[in-house]
Amino acid sequence: MTKKQSETEIQELILETIRAKKPETTQQLINLLHEKTNLPEKEITRVILELESQNKIRFTKPENPPSTEAAHVFSSKYAWYWITIALAVATTLAVFTIPEDAYPIVYVRQALGVIFVLFLPGYAFIKALFPAKVPIKTSSENLDAIERIALSLGMSIALVPIVGLILNYTPWGIRLTPITLSLLALTAVTATVAVARERESAKPQ
Repeated sequence: MTKKQSETEIQELILETIRAKKPETTQQLINLLHEKTNLPEKEITRVILELESQNKIRFTKPENPPSTEAAHVFSSKYAWYWITIALAVATTLAVFTIPEDAYPIVYVRQALGVIFVLFLPGYAFIKALFPAKVPIKTSSENLDAIERIALSLGMSIALVPIVGLILNYTPWGIRLTPITLSLLALTAVTATVAVARERESAKPQ
């Protein structure tokens, strides 16, 4: 194998790693490649700099990077977290404010209820367990998202009966209010844990 051929293979591996892993910094990319190939970091850095000089890759910093942990959590990267919390809170409010016979607005309550029961708890729980990637090998990011959704549905179906079983042995029993508040708490707590774990996994090792 010639030196040129070897360098070309390293370049292709770098580009493939960027597409698959989407590292946010050069150091994260170097760490990923070093783990995969055992090449010296100096050699990896040289090839990365060459690709950057050819405008094939580019790492940029945000114009106004978040200065605090709180600001970072409010960035677009964690939009999923705020959407999850917003849907959970909206469903809780709908349950307590929209009467069951208030047609047609009751359909909004029912639609939110389906998402709240069959998706949100499992989605937040799966995010907390696997913040970076689901434990099933996939060939694309889209497929990874589809399998995360499927796992979320299955996990919700498993978690909701467990919540009901636990409530059955409490003074509150299996009633609408304790079930709704319990699922809200479960979703909020696991989603917050997921954010913390995702922040941790994003740090260079």
